[in-house]
Amino acid sequence: MKQLVYTRIQAWKRCMSLAQCCTNMRTLKPTHAVFITHGLHLNNYAVSKLIAFCALSDSGNLRYASLLFNQVQTPNTYMYNTLIRAHSTSSEPHLAMHYFRLMLNQSDLEPDNFTFHFVILGCVNCAWIVPGRQIHSWVVKNGMVTVDAHVQTALVRLYVECRVLGDAHKVFDEISERDMIQWNVIMNGYVKCGLASEALRVFGDMLVRGFEPDDFCVATGLAACAHLGALWQGKWIHEYVRKRKGLDSDVFIGTALVDMYAKCGCIDLAVEAFEGMAKRNVVSWSAMIGAFGVHGYAAEAISCLERMQVDDGIKPDGVVLLGVLMACTHAGLLEKGKALLGNMKAQYGIVPKHEHYSCVIDLLCKAGRLSDAFELIRRMPMKPLASVWGALLSGCRIHNNVDLAEIAVEQLLQLANDDRGEEVGAYVQLSNIYLGARRSEDALRIRKMIGEKGIKKTPGCSMLEVAGKVNEFVSGDVSHSNCVQICTMLDLISADSVQDP
Repeated sequence: MKQLVYTRIQAWKRCMSLAQCCTNMRTLKPTHAVFITHGLHLNNYAVSKLIAFCALSDSGNLRYASLLFNQVQTPNTYMYNTLIRAHSTSSEPHLAMHYFRLMLNQSDLEPDNFTFHFVILGCVNCAWIVPGRQIHSWVVKNGMVTVDAHVQTALVRLYVECRVLGDAHKVFDEISERDMIQWNVIMNGYVKCGLASEALRVFGDMLVRGFEPDDFCVATGLAACAHLGALWQGKWIHEYVRKRKGLDSDVFIGTALVDMYAKCGCIDLAVEAFEGMAKRNVVSWSAMIGAFGVHGYAAEAISCLERMQVDDGIKPDGVVLLGVLMACTHAGLLEKGKALLGNMKAQYGIVPKHEHYSCVIDLLCKAGRLSDAFELIRRMPMKPLASVWGALLSGCRIHNNVDLAEIAVEQLLQLANDDRGEEVGAYVQLSNIYLGARRSEDALRIRKMIGEKGIKKTPGCSMLEVAGKVNEFVSGDVSHSNCVQICTMLDLISADSVQDP
């Protein structure tokens, strides 16, 4: 009897040692076979080791983990949590909810804080607002929402990802002890949803409450300034970074500063921030190249392509090359743009993607080479999307090419998928092209079609910073507090421009 017990203990130790030594599926499968020969496939603790490796390891196999799980007669909470966690961040996050429901059907188990955290993340990655709300109600009832920071953060992230920012902020406001991750999630949500001014308000509130923002929060605050063109606030954050030890050497913050200054129109300050960075990565170079491109400094952007390889030993990626192509487009450097597109694979080992072709097609259209642009569209190795046909249509408007314009509009309407904004944009441009070609009857027909379909053009919007305050203007809106003074000044400028020879 003692010998039998000793043998079982040795077998257990051996199997546990084998499980810990697994580095990939080739070593795990024989280990699984050893488990079966010793009967350990019936032991929940032992099998949970195999499931955890398959589900959570980069070298694992989630499908195999599911097969292992299905062979367990009475899975425990740890097994369920492992599968829910793994699926919540996988390419099939909806399966997290599947295992959550299986767990609820097992009467002897109760979901814990880990379960709720992971299943909410599954809802986040599926953008499932209704199941997410149901789980939110559950964690409110059992009191977990007030004590578990991970569950709180997951709920804020859920409403942010589903663009229900009112509920996101409500959950955020109810958190008594907030951490830096939660501040960053709500700020980032506002920026992603185009409410950068709200993000800056949250950033200011965080400082007032005595929190010291980390590098991610500072970078998000700078991104909000970049979206708004809020130079004064951006400079204030930059000064704050200089005073905080450690932040001034952060590569993410340095890159965000370059982007912010460039989008606020201060290319010199962007260059100063870039050259002052202690360490730069490919994203930093991409931001600087993009900044040069937007401001019309194509030669400097092209120079950066070489500098990044020589100075920092960094190989350009597809985003960097796209920035250089955009710089060529802004400066009208047709031959350089074409040469770069043609040499991307051979020189940099990067296969051109749709956006690279779109950039060169836009460059050809602006140069009046519409036939060449159309030919390049036909030779694209992937299906042309709206950006390509939109570039061709804009070129047709500039150079009054009705035939190609009609082809471009036809393709755009097929790609619109009932998007009224895309439809009206295409129709309005075609109408203007008809007018430019003195085909007023066709232009009138298009305008009449727009009216009959009830399509309305999305109003234009612009923002302007004055004395540290960002002012937003929407076409047709008269709600601005200084509307009368603004209109009076515009009338004066208009009258003055008419009088000038």
